[in-house]
Amino acid sequence: MKKLLLALTASAFALAATAAHAQDKLTLQLKWVTQAQFAGYIVAKAKGFYTDENLDVTIAPGGPNVAPEQVIAGGGADVIVDWMGGALSAREKGVPLVNIAQPFKRSGLMMICPKETGITTEADFKGHTLGVWFFGNEYPFFAWMNKLGLNTAEGGDVKVLQQSFDIQPMIQKQADCISVMTYNEYGQALDAGYGPDNLTIFNYTDMGNDLLEDGLYVMEDTLADPAKVDAYTRFVKASMAGWKYALDNPEEAAQIVVDSDDTGAAELAHQLYMVGEVSKLVDAADPALDMATYDRTVKALLDQKIINAEPAGAYSTVVTDALK
Repeated sequence: MKKLLLALTASAFALAATAAHAQDKLTLQLKWVTQAQFAGYIVAKAKGFYTDENLDVTIAPGGPNVAPEQVIAGGGADVIVDWMGGALSAREKGVPLVNIAQPFKRSGLMMICPKETGITTEADFKGHTLGVWFFGNEYPFFAWMNKLGLNTAEGGDVKVLQQSFDIQPMIQKQADCISVMTYNEYGQALDAGYGPDNLTIFNYTDMGNDLLEDGLYVMEDTLADPAKVDAYTRFVKASMAGWKYALDNPEEAAQIVVDSDDTGAAELAHQLYMVGEVSKLVDAADPALDMATYDRTVKALLDQKIINAEPAGAYSTVVTDALK
């Protein structure tokens, strides 16, 4: 009996130790496919930074048919990467998303127009076809058009083309101007022989039309759970360590992204280009939300009636405050 009690006691201690060291599981839903836009998270997983924070993180790639807001609302993710326009729109429609960190401080969005179109200033847009991504990516564009006083409705001042996620609409002359990200499609344009010499480039940040892009969002009710908040804090800490490592070691980061892409679509040279461009947008030392950019984003969304009321509770500093 004494031996049995000792064995049971030992088993109890072993189970307690296992429970104490059990990793907290989190699923991160990316906004797009596996690429260096998300290098910080991919590197953090590959280098063991999440494991060091006692986290078991699954990174779920996105794609054209994946809406992060719907994934988290359905319980398929704990944290999502999203643009604030899409997150605030979803929140107003009943998905209570809350921004807990904002690694991307600047927008990477641009519109490019071959100079042969005759478009050299914003005043030249009227009567032209402009390519835009949808699925939550259209909000900065429509806010910009609203600021310019251009009617985007059918038969209005400009024709809006729902473009593919590449530069083909420009190559095939389906659109006079197309949307590109500095760290992705603009690189494709450079490879195709386009550049500042034969393009008119409208950079949203330079024009003061930038809206917040890749931030980290969770469901509001989870912030009432101290254990969840602690896990989120460790997640953001490890993610920012991943971003710092990626930006300090671009070649290794690009290779890690390529190795992490199960589809085999990620190409090393392009991923290296992406890391270099993303480094201009991310502040690896500061995950906090910049309130001036937040206010500008909200105002633009309200002006365009993308949201109808000033959002309340749409961000929380509980995680970033804990990291100071």
